[in-house]
Amino acid sequence: MPESAGPERERPTMASHRLDLPNRCDICGNARSTRKHQACSRIRQKRKSEEWAAFMAERAAAKQNKPRRYAH
Repeated sequence: MPESAGPERERPTMASHRLDLPNRCDICGNARSTRKHQACSRIRQKRKSEEWAAFMAERAAAKQNKPRRYAH
């Protein structure tokens, strides 16, 4: 892959469609619509960082093993 494509991502891109999230926060248990959950988001990101690393490594490996469609 050329370097001009940009830096490697640490996480997948955000969804372009509505996310199917529960209406209750999994960290504090309050409704998501009542206030901002920035502190909860930071906690969630720390918990999920290992999971994201494994997911992205798996995606990179799958991309490497993918055959080229129009090889010249």
